[in-house]
Amino acid sequence: MAAKGDMVYAWTNDKNIAEKAECGGAVTTLLKFALESKIVDAVLAVKKGVDVFDAAPILITDPKDLMNTAGSLHCGTLLLSKLVKKYLDGAANTRIAVTVKGCDAMGLFELAKRQQVNLDNIVMIGVNCGGTVSPVKARRMITEVYGVDPDKVHKEEIDKGQFIIEYEGGHKGISIDELEEKGYGRRTNCRRCKMKVPRQADLACGNWGIIGDKAGKATFIEVCSEKGANLLDQAVKAKALTTEPAPTKGLEMRQKVEGAMMKLGDKWRARDFKDLGEGRERLKKIMHDTSRCIKCYSCIEACPICYCVECSTKKPYLVTPGQLPPNFMFHLIRFAHIADSCVNCGQCQELCPMDIPNALFMHAQQVELEKMFGHVPGVSMELPVLAIADERTERDRLSSTGSDQIFDIFKS
Repeated sequence: MAAKGDMVYAWTNDKNIAEKAECGGAVTTLLKFALESKIVDAVLAVKKGVDVFDAAPILITDPKDLMNTAGSLHCGTLLLSKLVKKYLDGAANTRIAVTVKGCDAMGLFELAKRQQVNLDNIVMIGVNCGGTVSPVKARRMITEVYGVDPDKVHKEEIDKGQFIIEYEGGHKGISIDELEEKGYGRRTNCRRCKMKVPRQADLACGNWGIIGDKAGKATFIEVCSEKGANLLDQAVKAKALTTEPAPTKGLEMRQKVEGAMMKLGDKWRARDFKDLGEGRERLKKIMHDTSRCIKCYSCIEACPICYCVECSTKKPYLVTPGQLPPNFMFHLIRFAHIADSCVNCGQCQELCPMDIPNALFMHAQQVELEKMFGHVPGVSMELPVLAIADERTERDRLSSTGSDQIFDIFKS
């Protein structure tokens, strides 16, 4: 019987999955089993689009289609949590399985706190994440650093500290550290991230800690919830998967890799936040960089924390309509609403057409609030620092009134 806290090696018993999937195909097999056994109604995952630099979300109801999602896409920078809320009604009446990185899981938890998604109807299959690479920068990096035509690349992977590409005529790997010192490599928010093993998920899966004859042929699975234990147990009983206890050396290796990634996250935080400055120096930099804003609302549309019925940035008495760049109140509103709950997903920066380092600004403020109040967003259902009203009552009121004003300070 599988139980919370178990750590096992797992591999598929499906030959087709074994041929196409990575690390033994356990994740694809679990998703397939969940669909076939009616544990879930659908699977939300990511598939390759036109090339390895194009990641597209896909909602799957036919188990055969899961083969299209097998394998990793490090140039896929999507955040799935907001898609669950926006397009799947927050899983209110649909049971879905979702493959999640750390930031996906954190986003789902923050949305759940705000009654925007129903975690009871969501099975989260977590995947260890060392970071993702912006597709535009990846193509430039492969051209300028690797000396390879990116259109000829048919596979990429991050392994043993290297970003490795396979292309027509060969393969090549370069150290992530070397790439990042040159301004390439992972997204800056991923460098600062310390949520490498998403234990908020029901199962945390990856290749860290796989050793010996199972290297490359099995998935390391940490059981993180009763829901995850039940799924794994049923898949094994149905002979969809085979498992064995993770060996002590494998556990030690996984812990060592995770520890190294955490230290790397600390290093990049110290470096990025130091460059941002403190106090008035920081404020001046933020005001200078945000002066490029064209108020396209990409940051707000993509943010998993933005959920207001009526966005305060669109209220004329706060932000002057038609003014570009918008006055600084536009950004102050976002900081005030989100800074305590920012999960450092990087979407506000990834999608900004003006290359404003929004994620850096927001993450720096979140870390300062974390130091003051001890609240880490996205790791539990603990309410955020700025929660000043009962969420369910407030949600009902907002839904009925169409307003997000808690206090009507302008009432005469």
